[in-house]
Amino acid sequence: MTPADAVPSTWVDAAPERWRPYLRLMRLDRPIGTWLLFWPSVFGLVMAAAAQQRAYFSQPRDVWLLAVFAIGAVVMRGAGCTYNDIVDRDIDGQVARTRGRPIPSGAVSVKQAWRFLLAQLIVGLCILLTLNWFAVALGASSLILIAIYPFMKRITWLPQAWLGLTFNWGALLGFAAVTQNLAPSAYVLYAGCFFWTLGYDTIYALQDMEDDALAGVKSTARLFGAHTPVWVALFYLAAVLLISIAGLAARPSWAFAAVMLVVTAHLLWQVRGLHVDDSAGALRIFRSNRDAGALIAAALLVTTWLG
Repeated sequence: MTPADAVPSTWVDAAPERWRPYLRLMRLDRPIGTWLLFWPSVFGLVMAAAAQQRAYFSQPRDVWLLAVFAIGAVVMRGAGCTYNDIVDRDIDGQVARTRGRPIPSGAVSVKQAWRFLLAQLIVGLCILLTLNWFAVALGASSLILIAIYPFMKRITWLPQAWLGLTFNWGALLGFAAVTQNLAPSAYVLYAGCFFWTLGYDTIYALQDMEDDALAGVKSTARLFGAHTPVWVALFYLAAVLLISIAGLAARPSWAFAAVMLVVTAHLLWQVRGLHVDDSAGALRIFRSNRDAGALIAAALLVTTWLG
């Protein structure tokens, strides 16, 4: 059974039958999450180049690190989703959108899921060890956030905030992979990405409001209710301001400012089209954040080329 929010038809459907549940456990049939994990890493990599006053892609290692983080995003997003599904297997069975996932549907046993998780973590560790030791330590520390995240929806109305802390660690890691340290601008970038995630994951949570209430699951969508669009607008405003401050601090550029205006327009379009009672529309708007991430990356890229 295909999850309700999966892409209707993907290459996963053509994969060998025995592989499909594991590919779906990694959410490879729903690539938006991988994009949203990947983009902050790109922001960190490119902003580090801007801080060094050089053009991105001016060094062969830029291409190598971009590839490393792309593969890492796929693997670690898969590991995070696998762990999340193990922890949430009982809740997932009570929610219409998630009861078709591999574990609650019976396609993968809990024991098989744990083994698969270990395999993904080993691959992730191998990828992490290609970076400098400061970045290795920084990357390893993110496991604490990942381990705690699935439990937050049970104890706080702000699990989306914890996801913001977890999902954007790549902004810090990408910067550290280039510079072997963390400048103040990297922390400001991380804060901006945090608010971006807080906004888009609140939109995502609109899909499950009724089922979450029945299952006792907390979320910012339930917390804000009819006022959700206002809060999302405030989160996006904070994101734009902080990311802009970070980018301009790393390397002042009129080109960066110009593209960030386009980012602002895109996020405004999201808010204007957001309706609390429109689940399908919320999913569509949520997915459009892949494009928002691409625009932010473009803004940072042009500042290294034209700053």
